[in-house]
Amino acid sequence: MRLPRDIGGEELASLLGRYGYSLTHQTGSHLRLTSSLKGTEHRITIPRHKSLKVGTLSSILKDVATYVEMDKQQLIEELFRR
Repeated sequence: MRLPRDIGGEELASLLGRYGYSLTHQTGSHLRLTSSLKGTEHRITIPRHKSLKVGTLSSILKDVATYVEMDKQQLIEELFRR
């Protein structure tokens, strides 16, 4: 499955709530999400843009997939299955 080209930062933050991420801080146009799912804290920063660049989205998803110990492609399919 390909990465979506029309997903925004707020929508991605909402989708990542399935994996224990919640908004903890916002500075300007960036959202800071934190997850304590595995006993250790994991933080990611997501730009609050209407549509994220593919490289930015890919990097964020790679980081999340590593934290939840899941294949990146599997994470993409679970998040964006419509």
